[in-house]
Amino acid sequence: MQDQVSLLDELRNLDAVAAARLLATQPDTAIAELLQKMGPGRGLAVLDRFGPERRKRIAFAAGQGTSEQWQSSRTWNEGSVGRLMEPPPETFLATAEVGAVLERLRPVASVTLMTYVFVVNEQGKLIGLVTFREMVFARPEQRLEDIMVSRPFSLRPEADVVDAMREVVRRHYPVYPVCDSDGVLIGVVRGAVLFEEQAFEISAQAGAMVGVEKEERLSTAWPRSLRFRHPWLQLNLLATFITAAVVGAFQGTINQIVLLAVFLPVLSDQCNNTGSQALAVTLRGMTFGDLKAGQGLRHLLKEAWLGLLNGSMTGVFGALAMYLLARHQGNADAGMLAFITWLAMAASCGIAGIVGAGVPQVLKRAGADPATASSIFLTKATDVVSLAMFLGLAAWLVAR
Repeated sequence: MQDQVSLLDELRNLDAVAAARLLATQPDTAIAELLQKMGPGRGLAVLDRFGPERRKRIAFAAGQGTSEQWQSSRTWNEGSVGRLMEPPPETFLATAEVGAVLERLRPVASVTLMTYVFVVNEQGKLIGLVTFREMVFARPEQRLEDIMVSRPFSLRPEADVVDAMREVVRRHYPVYPVCDSDGVLIGVVRGAVLFEEQAFEISAQAGAMVGVEKEERLSTAWPRSLRFRHPWLQLNLLATFITAAVVGAFQGTINQIVLLAVFLPVLSDQCNNTGSQALAVTLRGMTFGDLKAGQGLRHLLKEAWLGLLNGSMTGVFGALAMYLLARHQGNADAGMLAFITWLAMAASCGIAGIVGAGVPQVLKRAGADPATASSIFLTKATDVVSLAMFLGLAAWLVAR
């Protein structure tokens, strides 16, 4: 059998499918042990890649407590707090005495890392917690209700990891209790696991913007990477054809004013950058919870205004360049071409701001990851709008 330490290191560098394939030849007991060491979220993701029968055998090999927790965690959606839960620790009633609690926890603490003592009522609802520091300085006959923190903060199992991180970002507790809708304690999530999962989500965001699945790693086999990436490239190609069709529709105008072709990539690039800035700020606001419900329209208007201002200022230099080149070529409409360049850049950058702020909001409303291929949608939308506006104004100039 491969050395477990090196095997565990290798597994952490693989996507879930590749990790399951590597583990397939290992005994069930070894797999169960490795999955537990990988942590609840990552271990469960790998377990899900095994077939139903093998999955049952691995869960049985892990022992009753872990098996039940895996079964419970699998009922929650991917990316939720419930997928990261560990079994709830020993719980106590508020009337329990400190001395008796310590005596009961002594054998448990020798094999399990314990940070808090959780206090529940007769129905299992979490009503308080006690730190071990308070336990040490308390008298043995004192009750937990005398030293506990009442109504402690807790997470819901159905909450997205991103949403949970917004709630805990200023708390930094080592362990967070997880309670259901009735307040019953059903598990705990370690802060390190939560932050690790959030770091993974953030690192995957840049790839998601251009159609790279978050599961893909450096070690992912090329056929699987191809399946991840290719559909989005086909979508990108289709959108590129739409952009090309817009340019083709104004081919006659470009033939009459060849100088327009020089400024097409300039305008497109400027609008794409403007939209990308709005997109980056919007995604950051969504990630950290700054973009709250009801603020979407205001943020949209702000980015539109910023885009218009930036486009107007950069459009001055674009218009100047157009004027000088048109005059150099002896074009009698040099002044009008310069004005069209400025107007197209200002208006297009304003629209790019709207698209950059709007695309992730629309994707989120549709139930998709706001970052999913948002860059593809953004660039093609801004290309079509900016080029159509620029060439449309130029066509009007030619036709008048």
